[in-house]
Amino acid sequence: MSDSETRTDSREEAQAESLVLQRLREQFGEALREVKVWRNETTVVLSRQDLVRACRFLRDDQDLAFDFLSDVTGVDRLKLPQASPRFEVVYNLYSLQHRRRLRLKIRVDEGEAVPTVTGVWETANWHEREVYDLFGVPFEGHPDLRRILMPDDWEGHPLRKDYPVEASPRWWEEEPA
Repeated sequence: MSDSETRTDSREEAQAESLVLQRLREQFGEALREVKVWRNETTVVLSRQDLVRACRFLRDDQDLAFDFLSDVTGVDRLKLPQASPRFEVVYNLYSLQHRRRLRLKIRVDEGEAVPTVTGVWETANWHEREVYDLFGVPFEGHPDLRRILMPDDWEGHPLRKDYPVEASPRWWEEEPA
């Protein structure tokens, strides 16, 4: 790829990012808590109460068309300098039609529920269950919020920074003969 092609691609990506951010700012203004664009990746931190409405807008707007929820994950911010609120729920969106990505983040405290986006993207069902199972973040309105990776009787949430790894049951070890 030549330098001029690289510059053109970067310019087109910047225009696409500015369109996404422009539309989000028009629709949600104050709900956008933080916006970061770094190395052609856009991250938007939203207020919790605007998540579902923003996701529907991002999916349904023809110029944006974020029709694919590729991932939902969690971040335990326990030992970060600005650790409050404790958790981030991160949504990675992709527009198949426009070939662009967007990362949404919601920050919540311990025990605070995040609205489910299963009504926007059905695949959120499994992703949200995984975040619930491994981080303990509940999803309000989720149709089947239960463990998905850990056994039903497992205590705690193993991806939390304060999870006592040494105290975990050692079910995988064989008993001595």
